[in-house]
Amino acid sequence: MKIDSIARIAASIAFMTAPVFACSRGEPEVAYAGSTTSQSATVSSEGQRSSAAVKGEALRLVLASSGNAARYRVREQLVGHDLQNDAVGETKSLTGALSIDSAGKVIPSTSKFTLDAGTFVSDRDRRDGYVRGRLLESDSYPTITLVPTQITGVSLPLPKSGSAPIEMVANLTVRGVTKPTIWKGTATFGDGTVSGSASTAFTFDDMQLEQPRVPVLLSVADTIKLEIDFNLMRQR
Repeated sequence: MKIDSIARIAASIAFMTAPVFACSRGEPEVAYAGSTTSQSATVSSEGQRSSAAVKGEALRLVLASSGNAARYRVREQLVGHDLQNDAVGETKSLTGALSIDSAGKVIPSTSKFTLDAGTFVSDRDRRDGYVRGRLLESDSYPTITLVPTQITGVSLPLPKSGSAPIEMVANLTVRGVTKPTIWKGTATFGDGTVSGSASTAFTFDDMQLEQPRVPVLLSVADTIKLEIDFNLMRQR
């Protein structure tokens, strides 16, 4: 009887301790489960950040397919002319968008405007060749970019009519050189649209550009004025 009892007790102990050893042998599975939990948490966290980014963007305005232009304006005097005049070159090759958060602040990471540096056209072919080739080096630097960082005069919700003065701070990149610029202009509001114009000014030295020195020019002013006509539409 004692022997039978001892056998039964031993069997019971073996039965109860078996799960313990089974769990010990399964430690890698527990580790993988922990990794899976960690991965799930990471994915969830990324999902929350992505969702937060979407929620943070309260308004996105994109350039419409028409109604946009950029131009430079430089005061010059040509040989054989008694008076100075403005050299004006224009391009309609613009793309870009402006993102604004719920507080009315610009989101620089998703706001950018791009101009095709090789498409400026003026009233003189020789000037155009000089601007594209020697001044802007458009073959090596095909685009001019503008990244807004701050804007005033645009409030949320967007007005459906009227106009207002605007001021924008933006990083301008020309031929690989980036400088902060201040743009001033006027915006006109429609139903889901913002149109208008703005301009800024800088010197040749500011953007590390060489001031033109060619035989047909008597003089060239040191200041470049850059103007933009914009036609923005709300992206739905």
